Amino acid sequence: MEYPSPLRTSDFDYDLPAERIAQHPVEPRHNARLLVLDRKTGEMEHRIFYNLPDYLNAGDVLVINQTRVIPARIFGQKPSGGRVEILLLKRENETVWEALVGGKKIRAGTVIQLIDGPKAIVEEVLNGARRLIRFEGEIESYLEKKGQMPLPPYIHEKLENPERYQTVFARSPGSAAAPTAGLHFTPELMKILEEKGIRFARVILHVGLDTFAPVTEEDPRQHVIHSEWCELDEEAAAMINSAHRAGGRVIAVGTTSVRTLESAAMNAAVGQRVAPFSGNTRLFILPGYVFKAVDMMITNFHLPRSTLLMLVSAFAGRELIFKAYQEAIRREYRFYSFGDAMLIR
Repeated sequence: MEYPSPLRTSDFDYDLPAERIAQHPVEPRHNARLLVLDRKTGEMEHRIFYNLPDYLNAGDVLVINQTRVIPARIFGQKPSGGRVEILLLKRENETVWEALVGGKKIRAGTVIQLIDGPKAIVEEVLNGARRLIRFEGEIESYLEKKGQMPLPPYIHEKLENPERYQTVFARSPGSAAAPTAGLHFTPELMKILEEKGIRFARVILHVGLDTFAPVTEEDPRQHVIHSEWCELDEEAAAMINSAHRAGGRVIAVGTTSVRTLESAAMNAAVGQRVAPFSGNTRLFILPGYVFKAVDMMITNFHLPRSTLLMLVSAFAGRELIFKAYQEAIRREYRFYSFGDAMLIR
């Protein structure tokens, strides 16, 4: 894939006042604000997410990520008594997980006794704080009882209802973070959309924390994006391709749906948008990328220097995105995971 040169990570930096970082979700969900951005004209409208049906037509397809966040933060002790914090990232097999492990001298072979739970053995030291951990016992039920929701570090207030960090259509456990653009949907709004003739195609991408990590390399093309498992099944592919043939538009709900759709587009037949896809994706979308499956995008406001900000800049153009971000800051929109939304047309 060829990208414009030079492409610099510093081009995706911006200053955000701390008070613009949302610390709690809006109630009800669909009352979040919605900045509507027209890619062709550059015009912006300021609405409420509940107004989304005004911009969609019968025959359009909303592609939603039905992954479910697992309560993946757990705690334990080493034989020495040292405290250990574990954040599960990705399941490798029945007993082994990739995880971030906080604690001193966590080497291969270290045994960690989970609080009121099974033992965990460090199988392999990966880069940084990453470890492969094998659990001596069933872990899923333990997570449901003792695990904590892994909220992003910029959220400092306690979340009273953990379900508020799940979408209303979350079905498949496996994410370390929520697909946040989907947090704005309510059953009421989904019913209105369906009654208007808009369909929902359900996909899965299990979100890893690397998605939100800032790019540290000055040339973003040197950044290594970690793989995430995703699936777009035959039913979703048929719905999307049928809508496209009939003149409907494909609207990706969130950057996770974008990555799933564009991964599924790589092997699509002539005249089709996507083909069924299941597996890991390392797709890294930067300005210069030609989108094959996505017509419109619903997304939140993203962190500076992040791969997500680069992705939306590839879709709408960096200058237009930054103009929209500055307008959102001026109008006191709420940013990041619990923040407001943008519809890019």
